[in-house]
Amino acid sequence: MADPKGFLTTGREVAQTRPVAERVRDWNEVYVPGSLLPVISKQASRCMDCGIPFCHNGCPLGNLIPEWNDYAYRGDWQAASERLHATNNFPEFTGRLCPAPCESACVLGINQQPVTIKNVEVTIVDKAWAAGDVTPQPPERLSGKTVAVIGSGPAGLAAAQQLTRAGHTVAVYERADRIGGLLRYGIPEFKMEKRHINRRIEQMRAEGTKFRTEVEIGRDIDAAKLRKRYDAVVIAAGATTSRDLPVPGRDLKGVHFAMEYLPMANKVQEGDLTVSPITAEGKHVVVIGGGDTGADCVGTAHRQGAASVTQLEIMPRPGEERNAGQPWPTFPMLYKVTSAHEEGGERIYSVSTTHFEGDEDGNVQWLHLIEVEFTDGKLVQKPGTERRIPAQLVTLAMGFTGTDVKNGLVEQFGLELDARGNIARDGDYATNVPGVFVAGDAGRGQSLIVWAIAEGRSAARGVDRFLTGTSTLPAPVRPTDRALTV
Repeated sequence: MADPKGFLTTGREVAQTRPVAERVRDWNEVYVPGSLLPVISKQASRCMDCGIPFCHNGCPLGNLIPEWNDYAYRGDWQAASERLHATNNFPEFTGRLCPAPCESACVLGINQQPVTIKNVEVTIVDKAWAAGDVTPQPPERLSGKTVAVIGSGPAGLAAAQQLTRAGHTVAVYERADRIGGLLRYGIPEFKMEKRHINRRIEQMRAEGTKFRTEVEIGRDIDAAKLRKRYDAVVIAAGATTSRDLPVPGRDLKGVHFAMEYLPMANKVQEGDLTVSPITAEGKHVVVIGGGDTGADCVGTAHRQGAASVTQLEIMPRPGEERNAGQPWPTFPMLYKVTSAHEEGGERIYSVSTTHFEGDEDGNVQWLHLIEVEFTDGKLVQKPGTERRIPAQLVTLAMGFTGTDVKNGLVEQFGLELDARGNIARDGDYATNVPGVFVAGDAGRGQSLIVWAIAEGRSAARGVDRFLTGTSTLPAPVRPTDRALTV
């Protein structure tokens, strides 16, 4: 293990963020560059190398956390990178974006602050890139088999990279103009700069993966014809149908889904637009939804110069400590202050939107809400608590309801859906259509980036076995394995 007394002598330290007044004036990542390296070895020393490392179970990828903590403590960054990449294709993504269920499962977290696993992870991979240790890994020989991957988010990219390295000829189809899925257009630049995606794409290209942008399967190419063209297909199209809010005034101008708002801001950073057509500048902004997507909207609104930002959540404010119903090592629902929340704005809990009010030109101006509470297990409105707040831009960040069934992909393939509206699959990630597999949110429903990568890797093994009769790729994570994660 790293340091037998590390968890006793060293306290938890996390990545240092830049001052709020500085970072809201740009779109760079919020962390102070290089601030982690001086303390990361000590933080890695806090890992106790437990007899049963529950962090492995907390992470859907099964990351070998104690092993690369030990290497980081000893300064063997190349070995740490090898162990990190053994289970995770894109640790620079997860190290920046994952909510770290591994830390919630850390044994040290029973009675102390857990190891800063996420910060150690991102430091290892960033040093690996800087040292030139992350290189293309093309296959030694080609199988002669072809695979189409639909969707270029983390699940699709992970599946594509694994299958390419197994020797298959892989083409990734993406309906947007750039590769990356929600990593590209759903995640703001201040959470993850897109250079991290770009260099992974170049690595994958060098390995042999092909990319086809601005091609939507189901609209631009008939799904059934695509199936005939390839030996196998992996659907990793995500759960992109946003949950709507059907209340009076929903059709007013200025009320948008989060996934209409956030991509436009990212397109400005890509240089496609000078100014976003949906901007918060000078407006009173209301974000409906208290999750990570809502926080992304909050941080984006700050950088666009909003007059005020208010975030609404229908559920009560979470506690700051675990409750009895979420014991260690499960992932607890805790009150979280993200970097976006540090930058300002107000959060209001236990409220529900009743309707929107607009001006004579059809622009939203006010949001009417009412307080709610749980009574006999049901959420009910509290009479006499109605009020309105100014709202000149409203973003709906209430999650997603399932895969997109309107573009024809599901119907043209002849796919079956499960009771939750996701594409049905078996334990090998195979759908009811022979040779068609599904990974990530399209089959699982809205979930975490670590689940997306884990499922992409696992589906790749199922495809490899389908094509060749066997597979040397890592054993799959079963779709029903949810025990220690959200």
